[in-house]
Formats: sequence, C-alpha cells, structure tokens
Amino acid sequence: MPILEGQGVTKYFGGLAAVSHVDFHVDQGEILGLIGPNGAGKTTLFNLISGAIPFKSGGIRFKGQKLNGLKPYQICRRGVARTFQETKIFADMPVFQNVLMAAFFGTPTRISGADAAREVTQALEFVGLSAMNETPVQDLTLVNQKRVEVARALATKPELLLLDELMAGLNSTEISEAMELVTKIRDDGITIFMVEHVMKAIMGICERIMVLHHGEKIAEGTCQEIACNKTVIEVYLGEEAHAGS
Repeated sequence: MPILEGQGVTKYFGGLAAVSHVDFHVDQGEILGLIGPNGAGKTTLFNLISGAIPFKSGGIRFKGQKLNGLKPYQICRRGVARTFQETKIFADMPVFQNVLMAAFFGTPTRISGADAAREVTQALEFVGLSAMNETPVQDLTLVNQKRVEVARALATKPELLLLDELMAGLNSTEISEAMELVTKIRDDGITIFMVEHVMKAIMGICERIMVLHHGEKIAEGTCQEIACNKTVIEVYLGEEAHAGS
C-alpha cells in the first residue's frame, strides 16, 4: 500500500523542466531507489516532497493527505524526514545537541527535556554514535557526520525517510556499513526512499528502482528489470555501474 504518491509532479527553473510530469509511489515498508545522471532531477524531487521548494503543478500525498503548500517543518511533523546531499549540520555544536534540536522541533507534539534526551540517546545508539555525544560535529569524519544527519532525522520519529546520497564519498567498508544501517532502519518500521549513485547499494538493498533523466521518469521496476533496461543502460548504467564496484 502506498505511503507516498505523486501525480504529474512538475517543477521549472526558468525555462528548464527540472522535474516533468512525474508519477511515482512509495509502498509502505519498502526501500525504493531513485537513480539517474547528474542533473536528472532527483534532489529536486526530494526538495518538492519535503517542501523545500514549491510545486509548478501536480500533487504529492503522504498517507492520503496533500503535501502541496505545506512548509518543511509541517511536512516533517507529519512524518517525513530527510537527509541532504551535502550534510546540513551545526558544525560547532556537539553531536548530542545537533540531534536534540530535531527531537524538540521535528516532532508533532510537545516533548519534555527528559523525553527528548531519551529520544536522542536512542537515535545515537541506533546509528552507532553513542560514544561521541560531546564531540563537535565539525571534528567528525564524513561518514559520522552523515550518521549524525540520520540520527537527527530519526529523532523526529518519521514514518518515511528520504536519504539523499547517504553513501557519497564513503569507502567500500563504509558503504557496506551504511547499507546495513539503511536496512536496519527499514526493519525498524520506517519506509525508505533513497537517491544514490552507488550501484552496489541500490542493487543490494532496494526492492524497486525508479529512474529519472532530464526530469522525466524513464523507467521503474525491480533491480533485475532496471539492470536489463536498454534505455537505462544507455543513459546511465553504462557510465555509472562502475561506481558500485
């Protein structure tokens, strides 16, 4: 059953259609991958879902309710959290404080300081950062900064998590660990919609894959169907498949 649905989603920047009449759905409990060449419209679609930029036309529904016109904090409080292609962190603040802000301001109901701290502790344990509570985020490695973003998203208690290139810049070992983390998040009851260029990850953990090219959806299907799709191979996999090797 779909938890997120989009119909005719369109966004222009000037005369350029960054996303053009895209229909999509994310089923509850799945990991859906979103791939395509640079500039295909992947992050723009995430920005539309999360309310960071307004629609040109079309509509998006989360659990049957329209997201059109809502602000990012309103969408987050309805149960949609995200991470970013480039980490959006409070660099000079400790890890714990970064995640605490999400626990306070990203949830739909008021929360006490004790309850917020408990949520933060659980989120940091979940992503493997409980030993770094007091470390300034700017002093962390890239992989751990990304885990702070994931912990911050989890602290808002989402039902749907948008992951925008979580594995970009990571080495092979870190990618494998990140794949395990994404699977663990899904197994904890959170639906995943992920943009990724690392094909090892996309093919390894996604149930379905959607492909964008020049803002249009050109394919959708199982990993095997996408891997054998001639159009996808021509415009993307032929150049990018080596990224997961």
